[in-house]
Amino acid sequence: MDQQAIQRRRWYILGVLTFSLLVVVLDNTILNVALKTIADPDKGLGATQSQLEWSINSYTLVFAGLLFTFGVLGDRFGRRRVLMGGMVLFAIASLASAYAQSPEQLIWARALMGLGGAAIMPQTLSIITNVFEPQERGRAIGIWAGAVGLGVAIGPLTGGLLLQHFWWGSVFLINVPVIAVGLALMAFLVPESRNPQHGGLDPAGVLLSIVGLVVLSYGIIQGGDKGDWLSPAVLGPIAAGFMVLALFVWHEARTEHPAFDVRLFRDPRMSAAVASIALCFFAAAGVFFFTNFYMQSVRGLSPLESGAMVLPFAAAQLIFSTRSAGMVRRFGAKAVCTVGLLLVTLALVLYQFVNVDSPLWVLGVIFFIQGTGMANVMPPATESVMSALPREKAGAGSAINNTARQVAVALGVAVLGSVVASFYRDGVKNDVMSLPAGARDAAGQSVEGGNHVGKALGPAGQTLVDHANQGFMNGMHAAAIAAAAIAFLGAMVVLKWMPGRSVDPAGETAVPVPQDERTPAEV
Repeated sequence: MDQQAIQRRRWYILGVLTFSLLVVVLDNTILNVALKTIADPDKGLGATQSQLEWSINSYTLVFAGLLFTFGVLGDRFGRRRVLMGGMVLFAIASLASAYAQSPEQLIWARALMGLGGAAIMPQTLSIITNVFEPQERGRAIGIWAGAVGLGVAIGPLTGGLLLQHFWWGSVFLINVPVIAVGLALMAFLVPESRNPQHGGLDPAGVLLSIVGLVVLSYGIIQGGDKGDWLSPAVLGPIAAGFMVLALFVWHEARTEHPAFDVRLFRDPRMSAAVASIALCFFAAAGVFFFTNFYMQSVRGLSPLESGAMVLPFAAAQLIFSTRSAGMVRRFGAKAVCTVGLLLVTLALVLYQFVNVDSPLWVLGVIFFIQGTGMANVMPPATESVMSALPREKAGAGSAINNTARQVAVALGVAVLGSVVASFYRDGVKNDVMSLPAGARDAAGQSVEGGNHVGKALGPAGQTLVDHANQGFMNGMHAAAIAAAAIAFLGAMVVLKWMPGRSVDPAGETAVPVPQDERTPAEV
């Protein structure tokens, strides 16, 4: 495809890539709505709280561990080729997830989906970076980022609609026709591109990153599951995970062809932007994990109703993501990102006003504020990451951006989910002691189990239901405060280290020139 044809079709190409991206983003958010159903022993698989966390983290850890490798593979062998291969693999894994017969099968099928997602995500952003010129790239990335936020929001509504009419596996089966349409459009519209000066691969680095993240997450989830953070079964994996990740960083700083080039973080634009993305999504991911249990288990909303509750978040993403490029031109990336993270912090603090019987409109307002904040973090931070690298390394930049986000999602779910689990177990420990072994285990695992067992006991179980709900709320409030502290830390990182706007002698704002457009003298 010649360059003129690419320029004529660039917005159609963006539309196809955004459509394809929605498959990956929708997957996790659709699953969040289905968690309660999957936990149900009759309607679902009877999954425990830790198995539910692993059904999310098996995807995100494989995804995050392989993003950089697939970014390099796309640069080397062709981004469209790797993108389409990832879509096919994602469709096969979606079928396996839909028809899983046990929580363990679902966890493994989700890991396979993570493999396909890792091939898809970095290619979309790197193709956008190569198709759009610098003057339009900020707007295009804003639309791309808005699609990510929109997927976070419409996933629950889509999942609710599916669960109202079909079985839980339909939330995965829906991916297959969407992927089929996406592949057909890609074949005709998306141009092939690659880096002519590609580097080598780093299998040792990939292995170290996956092992480190999995072991660390396992230890964190075990801590929440057991309620004993000082036991060797918890401290051992956490310490081992940190040591393996430290070895990974040491290896990456010294290898000739790193899977994750830590030396790129010497650029303050890169390091501050990546930190803002990671801290924002760490805070947000865990919150979305437990708010679905709040809406469905504590408040008794249907999956469709709980999905509709997230629409204010979607509205905020639609309104503000596409406008973030204009805000950056006017106020600078530092100011926009800082304000966005402070809005996220405010939203997380406001979760303290959400209780067992609080009006649901309060939660809707919080979702809107949170969506507004995130819509003003991801686009400018992503543009800062991509502009710090030349175009031929777009795959690497895209992978860094998405790796930070996915690692943050995995650790956010693990850490904040464990906080909620610990408070919940403390809240019901006296109530479950007199129950039979099977009922005791079910009620002690999650708020859904506590409500299920308590309601089965009739009037005598109302105390268990009340304590289960209150224990969950205590955990939710504690996790939200922890998440708010993380988001505020992100705002301070951006305020301190993200470069601000420079001003030329004439007093006019100088827009930073992307690295790939500079002359040797400017560099």
